[in-house]
Amino acid sequence: MRAEIVVSPLLLRNVPLFAMMAEDQLAILATAMHRKNFLRGEAVIPTGVVNDSLYVVISGRFEVIIGDRAGRKVILTALGPGEYFGEMALLDDNTGSASVIAMDSGELLVLSRYEFRKCLADNFGMALTMLRCSVQRLREADRKIGSLALMDVYGRVAEQLLFMSETIDGQHVITKKVVKQDIARVIGASREMVSRTMKDLEAKGVIEIRGSSIYLSNRIAQVD
Repeated sequence: MRAEIVVSPLLLRNVPLFAMMAEDQLAILATAMHRKNFLRGEAVIPTGVVNDSLYVVISGRFEVIIGDRAGRKVILTALGPGEYFGEMALLDDNTGSASVIAMDSGELLVLSRYEFRKCLADNFGMALTMLRCSVQRLREADRKIGSLALMDVYGRVAEQLLFMSETIDGQHVITKKVVKQDIARVIGASREMVSRTMKDLEAKGVIEIRGSSIYLSNRIAQVD
């Protein structure tokens, strides 16, 4: 029998949902979670399936996708290490409207609804802390929706590029392959418009393409 891998509370410290928790609360949660690996293209939450767990990304990237009966799909976001999804499943039993797919091989922390409720039974403070963090996330979602509604395509492309980047030596850099069709789906624009916008940003020195990486200048945050 393979030994169970213990989840360290340190993995939870930098997760926004748990950022306000005390060390003893993190320790309780850590004992209730387990680690699970996913291969590229594998569905973490298939479409139409009732999800019963919260997931925290340890490694890899995961796409959140919604679709309609006509087979059209829209990528809502891509999540990387330290980010999480499925938190609504801890509170209700409804079928989610989105699916989550592994963009590449990665590892997740999993907290089931059953284990979560066991943790809360004797720890009201933990429940209150998680509610506060959830409210902050909803406010951030409202802000993002508002900004996307008000921005033109240039601003939406710039914001998405910033979201996809990581900080290397003080500069925002995108090291993963950029698929313009995926950006177009996320921001609600055509692939051609995204391509033209990125070419214009490159011509203006806002972004610089070096090999397979894209370097973003500080001016990208001012694009609207």
